[in-house]
Amino acid sequence: MKYGSVAAGHKSTATTAMDILKDGGNAFDASIAAVFVSMTSEYCLTGACGGGIMLAYPNNSDPVIFDFFIQTPNKNKSRILDFFPVEINFGSSTQTFHIGKGSIGVPGNIAGLLHIHSKLGSIPLKRIIAPAIQIAKQGTKINKSQEYLFNLLDPILTSSSDGKILFKPLGTTMRDGDTFKNPDFANFLEQLTIEGANYLYNNRGSSLIIDLMKDGGLINRNDLLDYQVIERKPLITKFYDKIIITNPPPSNGGSLISFILNLLSNKFKKHEVNQRELIIAMRLAQTVRKDINVKKLDIKNLFNKQFYNKYFDIYHRNIEENTYKDKSGSGSTTHVSIVDSSNNCSSITTSNGAGSGYIVPDTGIMMNNMLGEEDLNPEGFHSWDTTKRMQTMMSPTIISGKLGPELILGSGGSNRIRSAIQQVIINNYINQMDLKNSIYSPRLHLDGEIIHCEKGLDYQNFDFTWSKINQWDGKNLFFGGVNAVTKNEAVGDHRRDGYGLIC
Repeated sequence: MKYGSVAAGHKSTATTAMDILKDGGNAFDASIAAVFVSMTSEYCLTGACGGGIMLAYPNNSDPVIFDFFIQTPNKNKSRILDFFPVEINFGSSTQTFHIGKGSIGVPGNIAGLLHIHSKLGSIPLKRIIAPAIQIAKQGTKINKSQEYLFNLLDPILTSSSDGKILFKPLGTTMRDGDTFKNPDFANFLEQLTIEGANYLYNNRGSSLIIDLMKDGGLINRNDLLDYQVIERKPLITKFYDKIIITNPPPSNGGSLISFILNLLSNKFKKHEVNQRELIIAMRLAQTVRKDINVKKLDIKNLFNKQFYNKYFDIYHRNIEENTYKDKSGSGSTTHVSIVDSSNNCSSITTSNGAGSGYIVPDTGIMMNNMLGEEDLNPEGFHSWDTTKRMQTMMSPTIISGKLGPELILGSGGSNRIRSAIQQVIINNYINQMDLKNSIYSPRLHLDGEIIHCEKGLDYQNFDFTWSKINQWDGKNLFFGGVNAVTKNEAVGDHRRDGYGLIC
């Protein structure tokens, strides 16, 4: 490995990161460049006005979490909100999404990426953003996954006249092989290189957002001015002779992943974990999340001996009670994993939700709909009393051994993020698969009483009294999009046309 190892959700995203590494940038420069490119190449999954989490592990330094996820705005209870449901047809089922100006939370992606560059970057920001400007102007080829998402989310993407112009320039939905361009976004990025984050949070960009919010939105100028990137110590737990480093509380995803993997490593001494045992573990994760949301369990206490032993006992009883249905989100999330030749490691997940349906004029940027995502609002929509950082299932993760970081990974997929990451780690470390097979192997996901199974899984012995089986025809992006790297492997999840690259 001369330059590094990269895995991302699109070929252009991954190749951009590698070009930055070849040009002398480090893993953090490459991650930032890749995310900016993904805002065009993976438009349905992320965006400049979305939010994200990065786990950064600089060589010879301590790992750090950069939290630049969505913040709830200050509430104006007298305001009538533009907030409404949209039905999205997945073929075998439909799902309701809530969009509109009242679904838009305070964005963090731009603040986060520029903050990370100021802390860990090694080459000029102008060089890092340049590939994204070029791709937004010249366009990027739509792949099959993007075609699927453009069709799936069409009622949201084209709910405004600006959306129809951007996403259906020839009057029809874009297809695999078509070129998607976003020249207004290129102009936005050019201005960003001049003014920095101030352009979006204080200057003309903020004025454009405030004007958009006037009729039915919640964000005001102070919400944008007050936004802060939060640096946290990551959650670090044991897993056999390794350690898991991931996103800590107040978010749930990393804690639930670490808790279940810690439990399995105590239960199974390096022998294969079968699907039945995995479902029981997923069932336990649902029970834990129920206790967090309903019984107000403090997730920070999850690894205390008292709580751990309680749930370990529940696992042994096969938890045949306490049905709890996670509130599914869209899974409109993408991830980039990078390790460079100096052993700097970056794991970054970003999202725009399903999109609010509203594009900020003259920018090509669709605002997020995080205030309308059920999975992020377990107590109900618009229920917060004071402004706060929203919870997220985003779980950028690093597995470290005696010689340092070994596996850098993360996933998109809303509440499927934790099940996807868990299965890849179990496949790789317990079931002794190589990284490609760890990611490509068929997955399952427990959603309440329904066990979703990808084609290739033997579900005949899933004889739980509470469960129903939903057998999918093949591999599907519903089951996440794990992009992962080691020093010798780079694998993008084929469910989302991910791309891996080593040079």
